[in-house]
Amino acid sequence: MSRTKVSEIGRRTHERPDEGARARAAGSRRDHSARAEGAPGVEVAIVVVTHNSAADLPRLLKSLDADEARNSFEVIVVDNASSDDTIDIAHAAGVRCFAQGENSGYAAGINAGVRACSKHAALLVLNPDVVLEPDCMGKLLDAFADPRVGVVVPQLIDACGRCSPSLRREPTLLRALGDALFGGKFRARPSFLSEIVWDDSAYRSDRTVDWATGAVVLISARCEAALGPWDESFFLYSEEIDYCARARAASFHVRFVPDAIARHSGGGSGGRADVLIALMAINRVRYFERGHARPAAAVFRALVALHELLRSSDPAHRRAFFILLRRSRWTALMESLRGAP
Repeated sequence: MSRTKVSEIGRRTHERPDEGARARAAGSRRDHSARAEGAPGVEVAIVVVTHNSAADLPRLLKSLDADEARNSFEVIVVDNASSDDTIDIAHAAGVRCFAQGENSGYAAGINAGVRACSKHAALLVLNPDVVLEPDCMGKLLDAFADPRVGVVVPQLIDACGRCSPSLRREPTLLRALGDALFGGKFRARPSFLSEIVWDDSAYRSDRTVDWATGAVVLISARCEAALGPWDESFFLYSEEIDYCARARAASFHVRFVPDAIARHSGGGSGGRADVLIALMAINRVRYFERGHARPAAAVFRALVALHELLRSSDPAHRRAFFILLRRSRWTALMESLRGAP
């Protein structure tokens, strides 16, 4: 993927003062603090990748100001060629903002933000359409008290406060079949027939998971250094599956922390629904192909196509089905997104 020069718009770094007795009571949190990591510039570097996110960004930035994380952090916004007021909003808020000359994709935006970060003990990657509940950041950081943990994700809730089924299992042929046939129905089906974790009880306690939707992801500096950049070839969707799979392969745990809560409104990708549905289907196939032999990959592709076909009364899914049939259309879809306003 070509690199686009970025231009700096502004900067804001937040320093959290010592909170006396509260900080001493949170000694376990200080064990994995920036100070314990060799005094980096900030405790947490926060990267937000935006594309036409003017409606969402102010709420996110306000929630960061209100967070009681008791840690220093900086916010970096990387904008993927927005045509709305996203950059002006970031500039007015005083955050550090980089405007890319094209829509280079979500993973590329994360990587651009990481390159601009100060030295940090943890990296927090946020969708622009999330709002962190009080002390969400701090509760996520607490998970690093276990040195095996490299990636941490919170409980996601929707705008009405309902739990969102954000946890996922590693894709398999049987899970692709179950999801194609049943989708969000028969949620009590066995785990080998569903990539999505539907069981309500799974969202009530801390646990190690395969991966989770990437709206809010905290990564330790040690894990970040071991894994390197996010895979920019995915453009959007499945980059978090790949990243969590690489973390697990490097012996890091992916930890879900239900007491850390973030509201996720959805729709923050800033693109047309039909294009995004097709891209999600394509990248599911591309991810699976990387780790499996050609026969299994062909079956998986057929199952993803079946998923779209069974929902083809919806024009967006119908379009995704036809795009899946011809690989030559995949590249064209990616290129259309790069030039999308």
